[in-house]
Amino acid sequence: MGDLFVQNKPGGVFQRTFTAFGRIAVSLLIPVITFIVLWQGFLFLRDSGASQVVIALVAIVWGVGGVAALYIVTNYVLQKMPIKWRKRFVPFMFVGPAIMILGYYLLLPTLRSFYMSFMGKFSDDFVGFANYKYIFTDRTMRIAFVNNLVWMVFGTTLSLVFGMLFALLSERSKFEKLAKSLIFLPMAISFVGAGVIWKFIYAFRPAGQVQIGLLNAIITAIGGDPVNWIVLRPWNTLFLIIILVWLQSGYAMVILSSAIKGVPVTLLEAARIDGAGEFRIIFQIIIPYIKGAIITVGTTILILTLKIFDIVFAMTNGLFGTEVLASQQYKQMFKFLHYGRGSAIAIVILIAVIPVMWYNLKQFGDREVF
Repeated sequence: MGDLFVQNKPGGVFQRTFTAFGRIAVSLLIPVITFIVLWQGFLFLRDSGASQVVIALVAIVWGVGGVAALYIVTNYVLQKMPIKWRKRFVPFMFVGPAIMILGYYLLLPTLRSFYMSFMGKFSDDFVGFANYKYIFTDRTMRIAFVNNLVWMVFGTTLSLVFGMLFALLSERSKFEKLAKSLIFLPMAISFVGAGVIWKFIYAFRPAGQVQIGLLNAIITAIGGDPVNWIVLRPWNTLFLIIILVWLQSGYAMVILSSAIKGVPVTLLEAARIDGAGEFRIIFQIIIPYIKGAIITVGTTILILTLKIFDIVFAMTNGLFGTEVLASQQYKQMFKFLHYGRGSAIAIVILIAVIPVMWYNLKQFGDREVF
């Protein structure tokens, strides 16, 4: 009774409250101090005169070890907090650092680009909507918009069609694993690397010379004339889209194949017993059943086509009527040094991507993925 009486004294309540707030303050302070120490270490590495190799190795060790130390310290201080406060702080403590990093590297640059999109060439004078007016009235920019639309329609559609075709055919093959591995293999190649590979496929030399390009070598072997594929407007954009389809069909195949395996076998067998042909089964049973997976793959590739850059840059550098929005942004920022126009194009790309991302996340939410 004596101990209980002491604990219920006003001073005892104040002491317990002060201790709880002290624990919370310490719990918040220790991760902050750890983060500051890690940040100062990176600044020291950046400003040091050591070789780039040493700096890179130390940065990797410091970064991985620092993140591990940050989470270990955070977990330790969370265990010392009262249960009530621990439950409140757990999401913020463990997700907080990732949100801070994403905010620093994504949100702040986005806000800065939005601000710069209203400024002049060197971001020293306010020009209002002049940069956006240029984007929607310049002839080269109109070509870029049209090409991006072509990339979106044909790149996304063909990737889905070939991905579905490969998924259905591989399901019926005795060499399913080998076939899927070969089809998925291009995914391991970067877009720039794929561009270099396809440059040799599309390579052109005048008639009478030895053709080093695969397509022209085949054409000349059967008696035809070589074709300069890259400068053949407007088909050259479609020839570039073929590279994207070659890269992304394997990705689409893997996701759609996994979804097809989830179609109940009893449902397929019942359809066959009722006399349904394979095409009817595909279009009336399989495709409606895996609609969610198709939408997910389609929106992912659609976002990719909206910000396509690497293939165009590696193959044509935007010449011969193959400009896209991202290649124009790159040229405005780093070739013409017009930071206002480059930032405005980046904001336009972001605005175009946001509805697709929102729709994709909405589909995930409707299926209770999150």
